[in-house]
Amino acid sequence: MATSLSTTGCVGSSFYGSWGSSILGEDYTLLAKSVPSQVRVGRGKPVRLQPMMKNVNEGKGIFAPLVVVTRNIVGKKRFNQLRGKAIALHSQVITEFCKSIGADGKQRQGLIRLAKKNGEWLGFLA
Repeated sequence: MATSLSTTGCVGSSFYGSWGSSILGEDYTLLAKSVPSQVRVGRGKPVRLQPMMKNVNEGKGIFAPLVVVTRNIVGKKRFNQLRGKAIALHSQVITEFCKSIGADGKQRQGLIRLAKKNGEWLGFLA
């Protein structure tokens, strides 16, 4: 299970050496083989598991209850359309702001990422 430090390329750190050897060695192979890539449902064909992409702060944030109630009233499809339009408008506002102050594209992308992070934290993406 454990290999020497010289095989991992790290000298002087036993923690990194054991971590590297367990990830790259036998433990990783055994773990990868034990996780099923397909699941059978009934007697039908195997169904591939879909990755779950969820908001870490789902249900948290000051505006999350309002967002959930609005989604339940309006309907999920219509709500997602409205949310998409709101996000697009907000991105346009950020783009126009960046143009007015002379910020480059990289700074603009950083502001859009910051807006998304703040939206998640406030509960707008619940």
